[in-house]
Amino acid sequence: MIEFLKANRIKITLLLFLGLVMTAIAMRSFDASLKNGVAKNGVVSFELAKDLNHSLAILNSWDITAQVNAGLSLGLDFLFLLFYSSFIAFLIFWVNHKYWRGKRFYSFGRFLIGLVFCAALFDAIENIALIQLLLGSAKQIWSSMAYYFALAKFFILTLAVIYLLFHWGWSIIKRKDPTE
Repeated sequence: MIEFLKANRIKITLLLFLGLVMTAIAMRSFDASLKNGVAKNGVVSFELAKDLNHSLAILNSWDITAQVNAGLSLGLDFLFLLFYSSFIAFLIFWVNHKYWRGKRFYSFGRFLIGLVFCAALFDAIENIALIQLLLGSAKQIWSSMAYYFALAKFFILTLAVIYLLFHWGWSIIKRKDPTE
């Protein structure tokens, strides 16, 4: 399996990145109609509403077209979460393989890869909760689920991006090291 990944590393990375960018652009286009005075950050405001009254205020601020766009964005997010989690996990895998193979810190990279896929699962749960609200199920549990799973998702993804940025910076420093 490692040999297949090595042989196709650039193709896999580009394919995942292309899918990530295409779904992000599509979701951004849907999100444009969701931004208003109540939902300043569009669907992200809906994700982080936490309180049922705030969630309902956001829903009520959207006309029928915006609500359809919200549903389409949430549906597309199921595809997006597959792309972003696979892309980030793939990058972490290679960073881990390059810098930490055979060292103690290697297990942290593997753990982080698992966390990235947990973030995708959390995103799916969050989407289901938001869809329930969008379909008219006015229950606090859906707002709370969306909020807490979104927070966990954002925390994990922030940690993963920091890990990757650290290693990217490290690789730049290593290239400039005249002792190598």
